[in-house]
Formats: sequence, C-alpha cells, structure tokens
Amino acid sequence: MKKEIIKIKGMHCVSCSNIIENRLKKIDGINEIEVSYATETAKINYDETKISENKIYEEIEKSGYKVDLGEVNKEIVISVEKIKIGIVLPILIFILILVFRDLLALIWPGLPSLPIKMEAWNWVLFGTSTLIYVLVGKPFLMGIVNFLRRGIANMDTLIGIGTGTAYVYSTLILIFPKILERLNLPNMVYFDAVIGVIGFVTLGKYLESRSKEKTKETIKKLLGLQAKTALVWRDNQEIEVPLDQVVSGEIVVIKPGFKIPVDGVVVEGQTTVDESMISGEAMPVDRVLGDKVIGATINKQGFIKIKTTEVGEKTVLAQIIKVVEEAQNSKAPVQKMADEISRVFVPIVLVIALITFVVWVMAGSLSMAITSLVGVLVVACPCALGLATPTAIIVAVGRGAEEGILVKNALGLENLAKINTIVFDKTGTITKGEPEVTDIKILDKKYLAKDILEYAASVEKKSEHPLAQAIVKEAEKQKIKLSTCSDFLATIGVGVKGKVNNQLVEILKSENGNKEMEHAGKTVIDIKIGGKLAGQFGVSDTVKENVAPIIEDFESKGIKVIMMTGDKMRTANFIAKQAKIGNIMSDMTPEKKASEVKYMKEMMGAKVAMVGDGINDAPALVSADVGLAMSNGSDIAIESAEITILKGDIGKVKKAWVLSKNTLKTIKENLFWAFIYNLVGIPIAAGLLYPIWGIKLNPIFAGMAMSLSSVSVVSNSLRLKWKRLE
Repeated sequence: MKKEIIKIKGMHCVSCSNIIENRLKKIDGINEIEVSYATETAKINYDETKISENKIYEEIEKSGYKVDLGEVNKEIVISVEKIKIGIVLPILIFILILVFRDLLALIWPGLPSLPIKMEAWNWVLFGTSTLIYVLVGKPFLMGIVNFLRRGIANMDTLIGIGTGTAYVYSTLILIFPKILERLNLPNMVYFDAVIGVIGFVTLGKYLESRSKEKTKETIKKLLGLQAKTALVWRDNQEIEVPLDQVVSGEIVVIKPGFKIPVDGVVVEGQTTVDESMISGEAMPVDRVLGDKVIGATINKQGFIKIKTTEVGEKTVLAQIIKVVEEAQNSKAPVQKMADEISRVFVPIVLVIALITFVVWVMAGSLSMAITSLVGVLVVACPCALGLATPTAIIVAVGRGAEEGILVKNALGLENLAKINTIVFDKTGTITKGEPEVTDIKILDKKYLAKDILEYAASVEKKSEHPLAQAIVKEAEKQKIKLSTCSDFLATIGVGVKGKVNNQLVEILKSENGNKEMEHAGKTVIDIKIGGKLAGQFGVSDTVKENVAPIIEDFESKGIKVIMMTGDKMRTANFIAKQAKIGNIMSDMTPEKKASEVKYMKEMMGAKVAMVGDGINDAPALVSADVGLAMSNGSDIAIESAEITILKGDIGKVKKAWVLSKNTLKTIKENLFWAFIYNLVGIPIAAGLLYPIWGIKLNPIFAGMAMSLSSVSVVSNSLRLKWKRLE
C-alpha cells in the first residue's frame, strides 16, 4: 500500500473535488480517496500492484483537471490573477455605478443619463463583455464544454450557462434587431449583467485564493524554519555543504546564533537552545554532552558539535510538516453532510433555473425569465459549503502546530470538542516521569542536609541508576560542589559505595524504611557515612507544576477526570491528591486501561479522551474516542494517537480542547451562513418575491453576493489564528 498527496490544478469549487473523488473511488486499487477543494489536493491510499501513479494522473485529467507536478508557482498564478483583476475591476466599478444610477433614477427621475445614444452604448457594452469573456471567461466556457462532453457540472458550469445565455441572447437582438419585432421581445440587453457577474466572480476567486493561501501559512513557516546549509567536520576542517548533503552519523559544527541544521546528539561543548518552534515555550533550554538537539532550533550562545542522528524526512521538523500536511488534507465527519449536499447541489440548481425560466416565459415575461435564470445560476454557490469545514480545519491544524499541538487528523480534532470524560495516565503525563529527591532526613546530628547531599552525590555521580541521577541532579540544583570519589563499587539490588574525604560512604536501599515517606509512595534510600546511618532520602516521581489548575478547570466545565496508573493505590492516592483528581484507577495494566476505556464508551455512553505517553498506553489511546500522546519532541509520529502534545506539557491538553471547541464552533457558523445564503438567495433570484413586493435580484448583485459568501467563510475561519486558547 502507498499513501500519496497529489496537487491538482483547475478546481474552482467543491463540486470539482466531488467529481474527482467519485471518479477515483470507482477504480480498482484505490482504497481511500479524499479530495480537498480548499487545499487543492487529493490524499490517496492505493495498491501499487493494481494501479500506477501515472494511471491515477490520467484519471484525474479525464475528469477535466490537471495534476500539478510542481511546475506551477502559486504566487505566479495569483500575480496573473491580480493582473486580470487590474483590467476587470475598473470596468466593473463603472458598470456598478451605472446600475446604481438606474436604481436611483426610479426615485429621482431627473438624474442625468449617459451622453450617448442607447444603441451606441449597447455596442460598447457588447465589445466590453466580449473582451471580459476573452480575458477571464475561459473557465466558465470550459465549464459548459465539460458539461456537454462529460456530463460534469460545477460552479463554472452554472456561471457559464447563466452568463452565456445572457450574452448570446443580447448579441442576437443587437445584431438582428428585427427579431425583437417578430417575436415581440422586450428591447433589453444583458451585457452589463455579463460584465458584472464575470467581474465579481473573478474578483471573488482572487480574494478567495488569497485567503486560502493565508490558511496555509503554517506550512510555509515550518518550511522556512529549515536551515539551508550545514557546517560539517570533514578531513579535520569545517566545510559548509547544502543541507541535503549531510549524512547520518557525521559531525556537524554549530556556532552561537546559528540554526541547528539536523537532529543529533551533543558530542562537544554546551549551550542553551531556543526550542520554541518545537515546544511553543519561549524559555531556552540547556544542552550539554549527550543531550539531544533538534534541527531548525536555534543555538543561542555556546559552541557545540553534534553527531547527526536524523536527516532529511526523518528529522523532527520533517515529521511535524508531514503530520500537519496530512491533517490539513483530512476530512472531519461534519463535512460529510456538506459534501453530500454539494454532490447534488449543481444538478438541483440547474433544474431550479430551468423551471424558473419556463415559469416566467409561460407568465409572459421573457425579460424576467432571463434575469431569473441568470440570477439563480449565479447566486447559487457550492463554494461556501465546500469551504466551510476544510478552511477551519486547515487554520486550526496550523494554529495547533504553532502551539506545540500536532493534530494527526480532522476526526480527532472534531471528537475532542465532544468529550465528557478525560482519562490521564500518571507517569509522564500527570507526573514528570523521572524520579526527584523530595525529602532529606538527618539521622546523625553532626551532619547538615547539604553535607549528606554532597557525600551521596559524590558517590552517585559514578552510577547510571535513575535514583542515583535524581540525587546528583538535586545536588546540582542546590549548587553543591562535589568531592572526588575513590574505590567505587556498585552491587545490583543492594546499592553503591565509595570513599569520599577518606570516609566510606554507602548508599543503600533502606533497611528499616520510613513510614511517612512510604505512605506517600516514595522510595526510601539510606546513606551511611563511616558505617553509621547518617540520613535518608525520599525519592519519587513528582507532579508537574501546572496539573492541578488544569484538572480543576476541566471539571468546572463538566468534564469528568480520571487518573489511571499501574502503581499501587497508596502511591496513586498520594499523586492524585496533589493533582486534585478524585477518580483513581490503580494497578492497571495496558490491557486493563484499554478495557476500562471501552467500557466507559460502550456501557456508560461516555465520550472519552485518553492522555498518555504513547507507549504502554497505546491500547487505551486507540480505544478512546480521541487519543492524545505526550511526546518529548523526539517521537512525533505516534501512530496510536490522533493528537500529539509536544514536550509533554499538560497545559497544551487544555489548549487542544479549546482549539477543538473553537474549530467546531467556526465550522457550524460557516455551514449555517452557507446554508442560509443559498436558502434565501435562490428563491429571491428566482423571482419568488416579485409578484408580491416587486423585489427581484439583479444578476450583478447575485454575482457580488456569491463571491462575498465564499470570502466571508474563509475569513471567518482565519479568525481561529488569533482566538485565545484559554
């Protein structure tokens, strides 16, 4: 099986994406297909043994569209559209002024008219509308051709038939005026409507393209983060090479102020690194010998050398870009309704337009028949429906990536907004995931706490055990200078010992324990100096600083919070108390966690989000309605979760939930206005209100409204970029 995202040229509305999707779905070998008009892409999962890539390209082109193999620069396309707008817009404004003048003349008959005979002016309009068709009308003409040749109808077909009918009718009566007398037709041409409609639709498409490009800014920003070159150490000298020439395992030199070009491990020097592009956190982090660094982050002050671990598509940044691209091209379940409506929308509009035309002809008003036909075809806008969901998803996924929240697919983003239960794993999620010294108890009064810590850390610095590292880190935090340790010896399952300041120091698993520490779920470690018990350390995994307020906030909004852990109840209770979590499940294996999540969903009807570290919690993450995996930034593509939280920051779980709520709200707003627009616009355009109140819709204003509807939907989606996630 192969997954691929194909860029497609020539899509002008959601009907276009439906046409391509329906055609490819019928082909043997294509298992999954999602075509997005908003991103102008097709996400395809296909069997290479049954269908080739070139065959897929051929099928797309048979649908009347073209595959973009990278030769098209979107900025150039927009620049060309801008030139066309520069020509069309002045003409459009002039025509609009004349239309308003005619409307005002109904109120103030004394308004001056054009200093030109109507017959001559009609020829000017004929020439202008013909020019407009030649310059920017090709897509609409092709819409008619594709409809006649392949039976494929889209928005361009509607505009093409509407303006084409008005243009042909007007041209015939202009060139052959006797037709008016023989058929008793009204002496009225519709060239101004042709100019106005094509002008506004073209302007709308241009504004829509600009707006759609803004929704994709996150990908551009991420791509812009990549370094262009790297300074590698080859043949005992620094050589600057293009980034794609750096290979895994070689040494890269990074000077202060420069971008780190690839993922790697520090092998020389120490520094602080700005990792805000990965974590969203502004504070730089220290990186010393053996620490991992991530490509595209910024080396703030130190000179370091790193050994490359990942290059090209395997780097953290490349994986982030891949996840964001795939998520932006995925469809949310809420979009299915809009897709189904859009699928039948164009044929229904064509039928309504035809019925409208026939009814008005039978009523004896050919003028009203033509105006209504053009109005219905022009005002109908499947674009707004098609853009309602994907533009919101694109912006939301991009905003999430900037905040260190990687959304894998639109389904996860939508489901997160609907949860009423959230389950947290303990280790690495509620807690920091590594042991820390929480207590130092003095048992020999001749020593101070800092003395005990100095002796213990001086010995433990030679050990790789996690508990030993906790003691060393505590000494570093308190800035205690360590002494030399000799005769070091480690005994598995017992402890370590060595000589410090000519005294035998032994650090052992506690013999008698400490009830207070043990009741709190802490590991108790004894330290003996000169053979005498001098003190004890309490070591445990500690709760992250911001957990309790986040938990309280979720519960205040009616979301039930549960902590699941493999630890014993005593330890679980101690952690839960600090985190202010009332619902606890202890002694949980990975299988039990998954089983409990399924039970909540199937038997209790809960909408469940599972938050875990993505490893032993994988079964539960998959079982939940939406899984959120806590990541340290080096393991981005966690397949078992729909959403990945970088740097394991639980505060971003809350931000992800708010982002999801905002996104779903925006989608509903977009769909509401898209539906209302068509429900109101089409009947007015058909002339339904004309017999009662004399209200009819000028095709020029229909074109204006149609264009503005799409732009307004995209603009509303763009608001997600600036909404607060609190």
